[in-house]
Amino acid sequence: MPSLMHRRRVLGDRITHVGLDVHKDGIVVALAEDGRRGEVRAYGRIANTPAALHRLVCKLGQEGVELRFCYEDGVIPARRYRFH
Repeated sequence: MPSLMHRRRVLGDRITHVGLDVHKDGIVVALAEDGRRGEVRAYGRIANTPAALHRLVCKLGQEGVELRFCYEDGVIPARRYRFH
């Protein structure tokens, strides 16, 4: 029986890690593709509003992509969230 990790690769599922550095006036976003050799890159800056964050999730969360978020807001240590 194939492992779940093997099955995930066969089905084409991917994980994108999304780092958020939260500030009062905006959020700086960075992306890291899953895997040891995954690409890490700066995505850019978005407004610090629920609507802007929702647009980001919709844009990055394509079919077959699992998003895993980690954010740091300066007061509270980094936290992790998943969006499927």
